[in-house]
Amino acid sequence: MAASATLHCLTGCAIGEVLGMVIGTALGWGSLATIALAVALAFVFGYALTMRGVLKAGVGFRQALKVALAADTVSIIVMEVIDNGVMLVVPGAMEAGLASVLFWGALAFAFAVAFVVTVPVNKWLIGRGRGHAVVHAYHH
Repeated sequence: MAASATLHCLTGCAIGEVLGMVIGTALGWGSLATIALAVALAFVFGYALTMRGVLKAGVGFRQALKVALAADTVSIIVMEVIDNGVMLVVPGAMEAGLASVLFWGALAFAFAVAFVVTVPVNKWLIGRGRGHAVVHAYHH
């Protein structure tokens, strides 16, 4: 269950992260501005994916947002700290450019590391009825 929750979180984070990295890099932004955009979009897409399922279950927007915040915030924070940290420590990854194997390889590696680190966090949260466990009442 923790791996599934983490994969769900990774999907939303990856969509936002890749989009943010692509936009920031294409616009020639520095590392911090690009990371800020990527993180913001990771939260938006992470929450949106959770809300989609909760809204489909007939829950109102405000309650669906509360569920998404409770379900995903810690997971997204951990994932974002790890994957952006990895991107910053891989020499030249942030400056490599979108056509570079270094950029995409480092980003894929960063996601893999973030997944491995976040699974036990989600396992711990779910075991305490928190994190992604709060969304299970809305799954069909």
